[in-house]
Amino acid sequence: MTEDRRRELLLSLVPALCAERGVELGLGEDATTDKLFSAFRALVNTRPPIPADPGWLSMQDELLQGVIAEAGVTRVEDVPPVAADPRLRLWRGDITTLAADAIVNAANSQMLGCWVPGHHCIDNAIHTFAGVQLRLACAELMDAQGYEEPTGMAKITPAYNLPSRHVIHTVGPIAQGRPTARHRLQLASCYRSCLDLAAKGGLHSVVFCCISTGIFGFPQREAAEIAVRVVREWLDAHEDMDVTVVFNVFSCEDEAIYGSLLS
Repeated sequence: MTEDRRRELLLSLVPALCAERGVELGLGEDATTDKLFSAFRALVNTRPPIPADPGWLSMQDELLQGVIAEAGVTRVEDVPPVAADPRLRLWRGDITTLAADAIVNAANSQMLGCWVPGHHCIDNAIHTFAGVQLRLACAELMDAQGYEEPTGMAKITPAYNLPSRHVIHTVGPIAQGRPTARHRLQLASCYRSCLDLAAKGGLHSVVFCCISTGIFGFPQREAAEIAVRVVREWLDAHEDMDVTVVFNVFSCEDEAIYGSLLS
């Protein structure tokens, strides 16, 4: 996508979002492309789960697919398996650029994405680059369910503009730095629930983020130990299932932790 085309799309998308919400951001045609994209992201992050005009959706999809393509898409097949277990892979990078059957989102109990404008959490990134269709799909699932998603459980949706086919949303425990036995059981359940959904859907590759770490307070190494143990146990118990699991990390510290556990 050329810079001119990206700017052209944003100059249509942002004013339409402002008009829909009845807000005025004061961004004219002289606004930089980066400012326009920041405004676009903030507006979609706070947009309610309602249908969008088909013409607007078409422009949004072109923009997001172009941005992701420019960032560079990595296929699961191009990530080398770890030497100790060919079923497992470790990859450091942006999960929204990884092409797999499913990526896992660290969701909240409302399952509607992060509402903080421009927040750099994984929930915000996945919803931003999947497109507004994802929040609507999640809202429909939750309306049908009739109650908030329990911790340790999971739901699956299409991935829309992401290079993955599906997003599996799971609600991890909030440990605040001091996980209890219950928190540990809930975190283990997250991994099992996601893999059970993948198996039910006939999926062959699942990419896990570091569920419950970061702002949710689960110590990184302990969370990684649970993740690796539970995934290996599940794979051992489902030898008939052809499933590749990728542990996706974003920091060098997490990469070192998983590297030591997988060696």
